[in-house]
Amino acid sequence: MRSIHIATITQAVAKLAIDANYYLSEDVYDALVAGQSREESPLGREIIGQLVKNACIAREEGMPICQDTGLAVVFVELGQDVHIDGGSLEDAIHAGVAKGYVEGYLRKSAVAEPLFNRINTKNNTPAIIHYSVVPGDKLKITLAPKGAGSENKSAVKMLVPADGVDGVKKFILDTVKAAGPNSCPPMVLGIGIGGTMEKAALLAKKALIRPINQRNDHPEYAKLEEEILSMVNKTGIGPQGLGGRITALAVNIEWYPTHIAGLPVAVNINCHAARHAQIEL
Repeated sequence: MRSIHIATITQAVAKLAIDANYYLSEDVYDALVAGQSREESPLGREIIGQLVKNACIAREEGMPICQDTGLAVVFVELGQDVHIDGGSLEDAIHAGVAKGYVEGYLRKSAVAEPLFNRINTKNNTPAIIHYSVVPGDKLKITLAPKGAGSENKSAVKMLVPADGVDGVKKFILDTVKAAGPNSCPPMVLGIGIGGTMEKAALLAKKALIRPINQRNDHPEYAKLEEEILSMVNKTGIGPQGLGGRITALAVNIEWYPTHIAGLPVAVNINCHAARHAQIEL
């Protein structure tokens, strides 16, 4: 049994919050640079060039890539041989988010109650936390800030098996077209297929933290990722919705077994600032 103190966790999460918002990951940065060279629209090329420049300025100057620094979505892989010392793991994560967002001068976007009394919590807590218990004595934490512009255009649909691959493609394409410029393309699409309604949505969210230069291990899903990316980039929406070929940088699909009568599909959209940072303790 290995012990990790909550103070270590809080400090690590605070750094993740800042790093994720300041430093665009290399896979996304490289995809933007490559997308600029492939974009046929002169305006589209100029826009992607501005996005690349913006990411460089954020990294060099130590400032947020985007003013919407999002809700803190946290994925936790807790080794079953780890003991959390000094208090609650969940409290430590929330404290780390608060510390990072305050000390990093990141916009605080969380409201304490969603419908009747939308008062800002002033430190961007609570975080959205997803736990999984895994073998080993490590604690892996991934923090992915999620802005509202892209999140608001995400969708879940309960298809049936008869809808098949064509039905899945149509739903994804319809979701992208409905999002249009509002999700700040070029976007990254996280797709969840299978499970139940909530499982599909979680799979789609988790798909967004996979490096976008890595395809699904299953060859048929890897092929589907490429097919959907091609379809999306033929919509003509283009960078920032102003026309062009590079509407999306990547499509990441995650899947799970499901009911014989079901085919849940979720689309979670990330804007061009597809942010995430990870640490293993």
